[in-house]
Amino acid sequence: MSWDRHSVGGRALFVWAPTEPSRAYPVVYVLHSHLRDAQSWFNVEPFERSYPEAIEALAPAAIVALVDGWTDAGGGQWIGEHARYLCDDVVPFVEQRYPASGARGLQGKSSGGYGALVNAFTHPELFHAVAAHAPMALFEVTIAHDFALAARELRERGLSSPEEMLPVDGLTSAADAVLVELASLARAFSDGTLPFDTRTGRLVPAVWERWLAHDPLRLAAKTDPSALRGVWLDAGRRDEYFLDLGVLALRDELLARGLPEERLHCELFDGGHRGVSGRYPSSLEFLAGCLSMTF
Repeated sequence: MSWDRHSVGGRALFVWAPTEPSRAYPVVYVLHSHLRDAQSWFNVEPFERSYPEAIEALAPAAIVALVDGWTDAGGGQWIGEHARYLCDDVVPFVEQRYPASGARGLQGKSSGGYGALVNAFTHPELFHAVAAHAPMALFEVTIAHDFALAARELRERGLSSPEEMLPVDGLTSAADAVLVELASLARAFSDGTLPFDTRTGRLVPAVWERWLAHDPLRLAAKTDPSALRGVWLDAGRRDEYFLDLGVLALRDELLARGLPEERLHCELFDGGHRGVSGRYPSSLEFLAGCLSMTF
C-alpha cells in the first residue's frame, strides 16, 4: 500500500499523497472514533475493503493523514492535549514534508466526528472544511441517554466510577463500552468527574454544565460558520445513540448562524451507528472539492 508511516510525538501517523508532485494539495486530517487508533483503519472484516484501500482507489486530489488519539480510556475526544497535538505537532509535520496548499479539512465519525467539528469551530485559522459522520452533539438528548444505564451498571458491578474499569484491555458487552466512553468523556470535559449521581443517575447541574460547554451546538453558536468552505453532516436514521437527532440540530444551528446552504451537505441515511465506512469516500471527495475552491 502506498501509505507512509511516521512517528510523531510517539504516536503513529499514516499519510497518503497524490503521486503528481508538481502541484500543491489540500490536506484532510482523519480522526478515529473512540476505542480505535490510527492503525485500526487498516483492520477490516473478511471481504471488506479498508478505508486506506478505498482512499488509494479513489485517489483524491488531497493529501490524507490518519491521526492517532488512543489513550488508556480508548481516546481523548480530540480536545485538550489531543487538539494541541493535532494542531501544533501533526499539522506542521505533515505540511513540511508533503506538497500542501495550506487548505485543510477534518473528517471523522462518532467521537472522531465530534473532534472534527470542535477543532473546525475553535481553530478556523487552521481548518477550513469539516465532515462529521454521526458526531456527538445535542448532549442533553444523546450523551445523557446513557446516564441511567451507567448508574445501574456501576451499582450492579460494585463500582464507584467507570475509571475503575481502566485501562481498557477488552470489552465484553455494550454496557462496558458505555462505561468506558463515559470515563473518557469525564476526563475530557470535567477532570474525571461524572455529571450524574452514580447511585440514582440524577444530574449534577454544575458538572453537567461543564459538559454542555463542550457540545458542538454551544460551540457553533459562538463561531462564524460562514467562514467554513464546506460542512458534511450525516447519520443513520436509526442511530443507536440518537446522533441523528444531533445532526439535525447542528444543521439548524449552522444555517441559523449564517453558513450558506450550498456549503452544507446534511443527510440521514438508512442504517444505524455501525457499518457506515462506505460513506467516508464520499465525504472525502466533498472535502477535497471544497478545499480546492477559493472564496
